[in-house]
Amino acid sequence: MVNLKGKPYCLCDEDIRWVENTIAEMSDEEKVGQLFFQLTAGMDEAYLKNLVEKYHLGGCRYNNMPAAAVKMQNTILQTNSKIPLFIACNTEAGGNGCCSDGTYIASGIKIGATDNPDYARALGKYSNEEAYAIGCNMAFAPVCDIHYNWENTEVVSRAFGNDHERVAEMSRAYLEGAHEAGIACAAKHFPGNGQDFRDAHIANNLNSFGEKKWMETYGHVYKTLIDSGLDAVMGGHIMMREYMNEVKPGISDEELLPATLCPEIMTGLLRDKLGFEGMVVTDASHMVAMTDRMTRREMLPASINAGCDMFLFFNDPDEDFATMLDAYKTGAISEERMTEALTRILGLKAKMGLHKKAKSELVPATDPASVIGSEAAKAAEAAISRDSITLVKYKDDGVLPLTPDKYKRIMIVYVKGSAGPMDALVQMAMGAGGAKKNPAEDLRDRLIECGFDAFIYESPLDKIKAQIARGEKPSLNLYFAGKNAIEDFKSEQDLVITLCDVANGRPAFGLSKGGGEIPWYVFELPVVAISVNAPTMLADIPQVRTYINAYDSKPSTMSALVEKLTSGKDAFLGKDPIDSFCDLWDAKI
Repeated sequence: MVNLKGKPYCLCDEDIRWVENTIAEMSDEEKVGQLFFQLTAGMDEAYLKNLVEKYHLGGCRYNNMPAAAVKMQNTILQTNSKIPLFIACNTEAGGNGCCSDGTYIASGIKIGATDNPDYARALGKYSNEEAYAIGCNMAFAPVCDIHYNWENTEVVSRAFGNDHERVAEMSRAYLEGAHEAGIACAAKHFPGNGQDFRDAHIANNLNSFGEKKWMETYGHVYKTLIDSGLDAVMGGHIMMREYMNEVKPGISDEELLPATLCPEIMTGLLRDKLGFEGMVVTDASHMVAMTDRMTRREMLPASINAGCDMFLFFNDPDEDFATMLDAYKTGAISEERMTEALTRILGLKAKMGLHKKAKSELVPATDPASVIGSEAAKAAEAAISRDSITLVKYKDDGVLPLTPDKYKRIMIVYVKGSAGPMDALVQMAMGAGGAKKNPAEDLRDRLIECGFDAFIYESPLDKIKAQIARGEKPSLNLYFAGKNAIEDFKSEQDLVITLCDVANGRPAFGLSKGGGEIPWYVFELPVVAISVNAPTMLADIPQVRTYINAYDSKPSTMSALVEKLTSGKDAFLGKDPIDSFCDLWDAKI
């Protein structure tokens, strides 16, 4: 059923015998366990040992920790597992996706802005060298989604851009780099995110292309990777209404299923039309876009029968394991389908050579400190920062370069997004460990070093909060009647930098009726808007005349940003990898 001598396995007869013999000797429980990746919840040795012995896991994904801790945990897991484990990481932007002290290199969108696949190859190589050093063997990467919809927040910074040729080229380069580092790749999120504005974690997600358009775009990306030896695919919980109406005429909307539950997509499209023989793992099995179509008891075996080989994460380990064991024993999952899934799982483990290594060799003896933060990885990060920063909009010729002679006093308006639960947790963690400079403070200090009198704007709401913190009665007039004469406002600064630090979604300006929070004054003073995160801020501040995407606020980026601001427009080398004007005509004027 599975050609283990072909791509991506390329196994010899001896390796194939190991796969077949191992399957033949497995108990029902061991077979079912191989279908699951589990997210570990602690480092206690007894807990980890019980996890692999009780559930016979096929793979693990762990919570981010320092390299030494991850390596220790991986050693415990592999030592106590009967069959070597896949140990996966999210190295889609750097080694920081495998351990908390790993090296961030660049997001997909930032690399896309360089238009240089050598940087994607460096990302795949250096980030996964760090992962390999701590015992990881699989990357849930590259992200080969195509960012067509500017309102899509799930992959806005993770995708390489909105051009399928660029995405294919960058994804292939990442794959080559990862393979050079000894890491297998699971490309995501098949059949392709980037069209729906909703997040599959909390709602349905749709891909609207029919077969012809899909094959020309997303299909081109995946076929490029498959031909290059792609090891695995991560299935996304994405529905394809137009495609399904073409391949299954008469299907009702109520019958539509996400790809991870849909045989016509996961088997018919991926296997039969694209010819992919590698392993398929679902995206997280608790995401709403997968769980809102049927009961979980129905959903789990339906996913395997649709063509997926592994699940990403239990919901409740005992419950999910029992559900799948019952489905196998009662024939809801056939012997043929189970063997096919296991052949792909073990075939990939054999391709990676895991079956030939002693348990003590599955996690390298290398000291992670000798690999984490290599000079090569740091140099790649700095070079990408230099080549990616993009001058998207420049309507007022002469604003750049910024010099103290022209603009001595620079006001920085720091704009963030609406705080969610994770933001609150991050703020709490920073408070516990000592707050770091935020991007506005970093930019201010760098500008001061260059001879500017730079300062950060304090909004009326900030002033009210400060009054309350001091135990004073808040002055609501600051908010409701905080306007001042325009000439007075102009006399206080020579130029304004609107610095947007919005990870996902939209900027939160509050309801300020005066002052400088919202850049209403673009014809009164020079204004330079800069995004150090999501590159879609022109949708909310279309009036700005100069707009720059820096993609992140890492030190190398901020250093390159200031150098370019003070050098002039020709210093900006990045090419817009999406439509940063967000398909809005008024953002272009």
